[in-house]
Amino acid sequence: MKTGSPWAIAAINLFDGQDVPDIYRYDMAGYNVSVHHLNNGLWITVTCNNGVQVILRPAFAPADHLQIDRVIHHEDGLTISLSAAIGKFKVRLQFPEKNQPLLRYITTFIGNQPLLVPFWPRDMVISGSDETDKEPEGTIYVNQMGTRSGLQYFSLDEPEAGAVLYFQNLTALNHYARATETSLGDTVGGTWPELGFALPPTIKGKPIPANKEIILSDAFLAFTQENPGDEFAQAKQFLNLLAVIYPHLPKPETKYHDWLNIVGEGLHDLEFSHACWSHGGGQDYLNAYVADYATPPEIMVQLAVLMPLTDYYDWCKTELPAIKKIQNGLDAFYNKELHTVNRFLPSLTKELDGSEEQLKPNVMDSWYLHHPLHNLGRLAIRGDEQGKKLFLGSIDFAIRVARHFNYEWPVLYNMETLEVVKAETKPGMGGEKDVAGLYTLVMLDAWELTKEKKYLAEAEKAAKTLKGKGFELFYQANNTAFSANAMLWLYKETRKEIYLDLAYVCLANVFKNLQLWECEYGYAKDYATFFAVFPLNDAPYTAAYEEQEVFAAFHNFLLYAADETILPSVSLLLPEFLRYIVNRAAYYYPPNLPKEMLADEPTKGQVDPKLWIAIEDIHDGWEKSGGVGQEVYGAGVAFGIVPRHFYRVPGEHFVIYIDYPSSGFKKRKNTATFKVGGNSRLSCRMLIIKTKGHALPNFTVSAGGHLKARERRDGNLEYVVAGGSEIKISWS
Repeated sequence: MKTGSPWAIAAINLFDGQDVPDIYRYDMAGYNVSVHHLNNGLWITVTCNNGVQVILRPAFAPADHLQIDRVIHHEDGLTISLSAAIGKFKVRLQFPEKNQPLLRYITTFIGNQPLLVPFWPRDMVISGSDETDKEPEGTIYVNQMGTRSGLQYFSLDEPEAGAVLYFQNLTALNHYARATETSLGDTVGGTWPELGFALPPTIKGKPIPANKEIILSDAFLAFTQENPGDEFAQAKQFLNLLAVIYPHLPKPETKYHDWLNIVGEGLHDLEFSHACWSHGGGQDYLNAYVADYATPPEIMVQLAVLMPLTDYYDWCKTELPAIKKIQNGLDAFYNKELHTVNRFLPSLTKELDGSEEQLKPNVMDSWYLHHPLHNLGRLAIRGDEQGKKLFLGSIDFAIRVARHFNYEWPVLYNMETLEVVKAETKPGMGGEKDVAGLYTLVMLDAWELTKEKKYLAEAEKAAKTLKGKGFELFYQANNTAFSANAMLWLYKETRKEIYLDLAYVCLANVFKNLQLWECEYGYAKDYATFFAVFPLNDAPYTAAYEEQEVFAAFHNFLLYAADETILPSVSLLLPEFLRYIVNRAAYYYPPNLPKEMLADEPTKGQVDPKLWIAIEDIHDGWEKSGGVGQEVYGAGVAFGIVPRHFYRVPGEHFVIYIDYPSSGFKKRKNTATFKVGGNSRLSCRMLIIKTKGHALPNFTVSAGGHLKARERRDGNLEYVVAGGSEIKISWS
């Protein structure tokens, strides 16, 4: 017996007892695609292995009748014009690549009168073969959550028929969202067998306007005949299918931001704004949030700013007083009784107000121990004696905690007794699952520093506990990205394939938590959102601190992978993420945002719209941002971007900027060379930027061929460069 909503049953029974002729047929790299018209809907049927059908309805006229007016065939598909009493539809069906099972359909609508949408059905149903009444079974691995990417990844399990990635290009629906004052969050989902996208209902009484063309859907579907057998296959397949769609996805133009100015403004405000600092125990410490004097100093905050500052120092070779100021206070975080660094300054833990579970003496949030330890380990590897002392002085405590919890960390525990204070993020969801990856990274830091094999063995024990977590591994974005680095590093040390596979699982978890669309409604018209990453699985906003650390982690991942063979999909997607964070991150700074979009009363401290310290949170376009606060520990955004995307040219009065990751920079006389990362199918922006008071010399730039410059209004030179290029710049 067929079950589901009336529209699902209609789709599943589409051809039962009816002679429905094909409007169009197409062989899509082994998949049979057919287009049909019946009553109030236009239907696209994709027949997979074993007769399983993915049935799509790109055009729908509720309680009406659709009439085909015109069909135009194109080399890559067709366009169908239809009409109904409510208005006119146009569906453009495309097959972007001849040898790839990938389709796209765009539905536009012109209403005859203003139209309210109280309900809209989802646009995809999974059905069995016409020869059987048995409904197919499948597994949904990823759904859209909130305003993340409008995607859904699922496998067709019984009978086996491969897997599908459905991707709704939500950028195309901004006009609908603006007109109806609706959010595009949680629009892709559903329950088996009714899946895909549904227009958000017009609950505010704002109709689709009449006599204006508006896009109702822009959907991509990538198919594969392979059923993913385990979590490793699922992660790789998800990344690969996303990389199939991504080159064809309409992407917003990036913009060059003056990061050299931003880094100067940010450094000034960090060093000289009293709201960024507190005084305690005879020493100055960074606040977690601007003007948040209630919370005692945290070691995570100090190190989260110190590490990007040291990166920037390595680039600029100029003394930065904030570095010394932070370093002066680090020793005081060491707890001599427990033989470990504390989260909060031990001498001031009595000031914790206990308003939250973690704001009590001796309560540790699991990742808050390992994150500072990793940064201390990085300092130690750089040759910093203070970092080495604190790192090695804390490592045994970290190992004791890990073994006590059998490498499965709760959310909160008591540092003295190791008693669990909070076991799970939500009932049945487990604790902080990616901490095992962060702990692995700490152990690898210890291995790099000491070459004692016990640390490598400990890293392997922890890493193996990530197995079995699949798409539920993600707890916090930066820690999951660090976990990917740890797994790749461990693979390089041991050559055990399981660790490379686990690296892909970590990456897939980050990519399921991205916002691969540009929100352009409400306040979001003033900031960019494309390729943003959310800090937590259920976070309603993107956050500066987690994004800057994912940015740094992905740069490191590509460095680790430079002499390895990794998935081409990863080599394509990671540089694009990095390019777009360089484009977006400037909008975390309040001076780059209109005051009216900033929250009036943040939960932590205050928001100073003139201060070049990043706000924590960017929300859906209909909501104000900065409601959490202005995070001092997110101040490292610019300090991390500049050293990784700007080349100083010794002895010259210009710098070279490129928004893709690059490597191997060399200068010989009047020639500079370097290698651009990424895939040749995509391109990035390169600028040659003059320093103040100096004109640019004459340049010849090549990348396998001569590159022509575009002279900008600011007098700098701009080039479009293909990914994977070898760049040669000569001047006279």
